[in-house]
Amino acid sequence: MMDPTRRIAKWNAKFNTERIKATLDDMRPTMLQNVTAVFPLITAMELQVKQVCDGSGVSTIQYPFYLNFGREMWALSRKDISGESYAKEAAILITKWTARGLTQAVLQALRTDVFNVAAPVAP
Repeated sequence: MMDPTRRIAKWNAKFNTERIKATLDDMRPTMLQNVTAVFPLITAMELQVKQVCDGSGVSTIQYPFYLNFGREMWALSRKDISGESYAKEAAILITKWTARGLTQAVLQALRTDVFNVAAPVAP
């Protein structure tokens, strides 16, 4: 068992704020570039999700849940996943969010209209 004093010393060394700041300062330009490239895409996707929700008569109080579904779909789209695999992953997300009380038809519309993903082929 490790001595508590030694654990504290290791933690203190690990979380040296000057070193953390220096690391983040070095990474900041690239991080800013990534954020600048990605945030407009996320914002556009969220606007599309809201438009589908609005057209489907979804109550605005439920928008955050549909937006979370949209963000999960968007994250999938950023991975090297496509075709039938993407369709199956989307079906899993639809099942998950339907179980949480969202409307399946709206989720399917989001899948198709916002993310251009068809329903998976039935086995």
